[in-house]
Amino acid sequence: MTLLDAAVRNNAAWCAAVVASHGRRSTWTDGLWACAERSPPLFPDAVTLSPTTTEADVVEAIDVTSPGASVKDSFARLDLRDAGFTVLFDAEWIHLEPGRHDGGGVCGDPWEAIDAASLPGWVRSWDGGGTGLFLPGLLTQPGVRLLAAGPLQRPTAGAAVQADAEVLGVSNLFARDHDLPTAWRGCLALLAPEGWPVVGYETGHDLAAARSVGARPLGPLRIWIARVPR
Repeated sequence: MTLLDAAVRNNAAWCAAVVASHGRRSTWTDGLWACAERSPPLFPDAVTLSPTTTEADVVEAIDVTSPGASVKDSFARLDLRDAGFTVLFDAEWIHLEPGRHDGGGVCGDPWEAIDAASLPGWVRSWDGGGTGLFLPGLLTQPGVRLLAAGPLQRPTAGAAVQADAEVLGVSNLFARDHDLPTAWRGCLALLAPEGWPVVGYETGHDLAAARSVGARPLGPLRIWIARVPR
């Protein structure tokens, strides 16, 4: 398995964990992870796992009849326009090798994994607490950790980590002061002793912040969203 394949499958495992924490079931095939029900906000209904996965494979596996269907085209190979989708954004898979990040130590406030009691504070710092996306059951899903820096009742920074396929997937990284490079350094310093490559995907300013601490590109991806119910 290439590092890109591992990053894709790791991210699909993270999507599956969030979906499961909301009581919804998902399925895996060689080429596709999918949830036949609508996934929670900000999460896709399908993630392609192979560059040979087809548009028909995706459309047949998800609900395209109700609003909000979305697809993570992990290799930027699909054309879903005829199925009623439009491109939401393009992004880049990234990785950092253990110990290769800039900084070499914990920067800013110390980082640690949180428990369910600290989840409300983490959520408030991440999005103001308004989406209801991250539920306590998420912390019981295999390989999932939520990390925080600073006081747990209102962290100064945080991130989600999924351990799967011998990589650590970092997502939803945030900093309340918008200093994402410092947040990356602190997160990476905490994870470095585990010795696994860190992977994820970013776009725009978030991608620039990751690159500033040593992230290297693995390949493009594309997020599609349904224009109207079909």
